[in-house]
Amino acid sequence: MRARTYRTLLSLGSLLGLIVAVFAGIEFYDLSLTAVCTVNTFFSCALIAESGKTTTLGIQDYLWGIGGFLLILILAAIASRRRGDARLTYLLLVVTTAGVGVAAYFLYVELAEIGGLCPVCLTAYACGVAAWIGAIGLARRAYRRSHGAPPATDPA
Repeated sequence: MRARTYRTLLSLGSLLGLIVAVFAGIEFYDLSLTAVCTVNTFFSCALIAESGKTTTLGIQDYLWGIGGFLLILILAAIASRRRGDARLTYLLLVVTTAGVGVAAYFLYVELAEIGGLCPVCLTAYACGVAAWIGAIGLARRAYRRSHGAPPATDPA
């Protein structure tokens, strides 16, 4: 894939993830919105919201999403301006990998401890994975460039 495609995937995944995380925050304060994303007894925002297990290290889980997606967007913008600096690309890979790890933990809590799945959260997890795939692609291209291998397609 082209570098532009990876950058788009990274940015779009992060932007959509941020929007979803903000919605999750709004949903936290306006419980009537949880009914909108409650499909059944398993796929239920209400089940997750009412579980009492929506904080990690004393911070609401939606805040982890907002902060993480904002950080990725900021780093992606800086890395896009400084395309020759592979360190920023690798930093993006580290941050997105950490985000996927946190999302995997949240998914575990939802499935194993609560016994349900929040469709809004699942959407945020998918956005994080999309951003992660974009970061992986950019890091692979940066690695090839720094080790003298030609890029797979174009240098853009």
